[in-house]
Amino acid sequence: MSKTQGTLTGEAATPEQAQAWVGRVETRTGAVTPELAGMAMGALGHDAAPQPAIHTGAPLPLLWHWVAFPEFAPISGIATDGHPKLGGFLPPLPFNRRMWAGGKLAFKGRFAVGEALTKRSEILSVDFKTGSTGDMAFVRVGHDFRGEGGGAIREEQDIVYLPIPDSFRAPRAIPAPEAPVFNERVEVGPVRLFRYSAATYNAHRIHYDRDYATGAERYPGLVVHGPMQATLLMEAAMRHTGQTPTRFSFRGVHPMFDGHLDLQAERDGECALKLCTVAPEGHQGLQARFEWEE
Repeated sequence: MSKTQGTLTGEAATPEQAQAWVGRVETRTGAVTPELAGMAMGALGHDAAPQPAIHTGAPLPLLWHWVAFPEFAPISGIATDGHPKLGGFLPPLPFNRRMWAGGKLAFKGRFAVGEALTKRSEILSVDFKTGSTGDMAFVRVGHDFRGEGGGAIREEQDIVYLPIPDSFRAPRAIPAPEAPVFNERVEVGPVRLFRYSAATYNAHRIHYDRDYATGAERYPGLVVHGPMQATLLMEAAMRHTGQTPTRFSFRGVHPMFDGHLDLQAERDGECALKLCTVAPEGHQGLQARFEWEE
């Protein structure tokens, strides 16, 4: 269901036309069944992470709600990059690279494995900008998730649209923390990346098709999913603090590629951690903030 209908079919929207998508609403239902939870566990598990219970009624690990609402686009509705074609809920912007740039979440209660969930999504803004790499656009989407047991999550998701460059140009490298309060290494090879793509029904080819990632999109390797990095950081922070967060935010600052990454953290006041993934070269990939209440 939608509040505002776009008017373009097969054409890129101008900045003015793209504003017609602001206010567009979509409502869906879903659940993380034990089978989907098992797929997520198989994609996210590593030596330092104990396996969670995945039977019906078990507490759903935080951020696993991202598995509950796959996009069932037919093959005819899939673009060359593997994403569903634009122009439906999301506006058709004039850029051929689309990435989840970051987001922020507030939690109330918990969901359970198998629990019926509802998701209400709304396009909050569409902004065109010019940065050091050229023109780009940001779409902010607000999501409200509710469970039949009373749990709720408010999430704001930032999606960035960019042109594909002629060659890979790395962003400015941000050094890893000098004295992290913890460090965990996670192997992120092609099997893990494929499994996470399967669990989230994400067909973006940069995560599993090396020829496409390096040839068409000019990356030096397979790209590690931002949401997977965020989930690995979330789970590590909960293990090391023994706390359940009330708020969590994250943003990508440098692409991460298959091989391995480190999960690191620094204290940020009494009730917060600054988190990051760290590449083998020593720079940060995804930054996050984990907050809790006494």
